[in-house]
Amino acid sequence: MEFVSPEGLRLDGRRPADLRRFTANIGLFDGADGSAYVEHGNTKVLAVVYGPSETRAGNATVHDQLSIQCEYGMAPFSTEHYRPKNRRTGRKESEIEMMMSKTYKEAIMMELYPKSEVVVCIQVLQSDGGNTMAAINAGTLALIDAGIAMKEYVVACTAVSLDGTAVLDCNQQEANAQGAELMVAVLPKSGQIISTQMSSRIHVDHFEALLNLAQTGCDTLYGLLREKVLERTASLATATK
Repeated sequence: MEFVSPEGLRLDGRRPADLRRFTANIGLFDGADGSAYVEHGNTKVLAVVYGPSETRAGNATVHDQLSIQCEYGMAPFSTEHYRPKNRRTGRKESEIEMMMSKTYKEAIMMELYPKSEVVVCIQVLQSDGGNTMAAINAGTLALIDAGIAMKEYVVACTAVSLDGTAVLDCNQQEANAQGAELMVAVLPKSGQIISTQMSSRIHVDHFEALLNLAQTGCDTLYGLLREKVLERTASLATATK
């Protein structure tokens, strides 16, 4: 299958450097400290944040800073074929949880919350590629909604090599082509890369192009996330008048 036409168009009509349609809502649940819903194309993710609160019994406590617990899961109806929910967290989910926890630690002002914890719960409601990037972006908005002090936003995006062309923000059909996919999470104002995830080994000749494209996508998404936060802030300010 040809994923990039001679005219430079992908199967869904986007050009190689185009993002999917992005939308987000913030502050969905009164019972949580923070919440956000994000759509990257047909990938739909819900994030809920609880805390900061006193560390629960049995959890490891770092006395001089915050403890971050991330919970990641996919709804049984999130893919084309229904899969009964496995009560145990799989290896892939555990790896994503660990990566997300380490990622947020780089952005949150950890020292402001000693002997405390924050729980970030992520649920993929519909999967169409880029699940992890969508989860990170949704979690960022939920953390901001919870009022967690952060040095910067955390923004994630993917790039994949298809037919020898680097393309941005791949959907599931493109991901299934088994091209070399790279996801990066960055602090966009400083330009610091804080997490990377690769679906397979990436040839050195393709890595730089994928990295640069993914970072460009992060810069664009940063503007979109910031716009949603400003809209939420304006609505809250109006409601208090």
